[in-house]
Amino acid sequence: MASIVIIHAEQPPLLDVARDLFREYAKSIEHLAAASFAQQNLEGELRSLPGKYAPPKGCILLAMDGDQAVGCAALRRLGPMSHDRPGERICEMKRLYAKPETRGRGVGRLLCQALIRFAKSAGYTLMKLDTEPELESACRLYRSLGFVDIPRYNDDPKPETMYLGLRLD
Repeated sequence: MASIVIIHAEQPPLLDVARDLFREYAKSIEHLAAASFAQQNLEGELRSLPGKYAPPKGCILLAMDGDQAVGCAALRRLGPMSHDRPGERICEMKRLYAKPETRGRGVGRLLCQALIRFAKSAGYTLMKLDTEPELESACRLYRSLGFVDIPRYNDDPKPETMYLGLRLD
């Protein structure tokens, strides 16, 4: 595990790496989330990186094993909804992905922990995410980090999509 380092992707060469990993991630779960990616205009998001993940309220992280990017994750600001606490400062974890050959090495956990640290330092009080129940390893990871079921917060077209949240305050 010591060889995995988490870095911020803020400059064009690293954003290109993130773009490639986001595409790889989308391809790996397109059988589960094709409609979601279409609705989110994933290609438009990729063209505009860092876009909604831009600092200081967002970030894109890469997991590096030496000079190889082996995973990614992103965070963006979300507005509050009627079911959120008054004054809540909300962010959303997006695009968590670890290359298949690295799974079981804790890459996803390292990325999540780094996003949680970033979110706390940015002043967020709640982190949300959505995921598919078929992604059992990811669901176990989120639960082990303290994420719990929360109300739906987006218009994802799949009714079985799971919505999870983590208190940061």
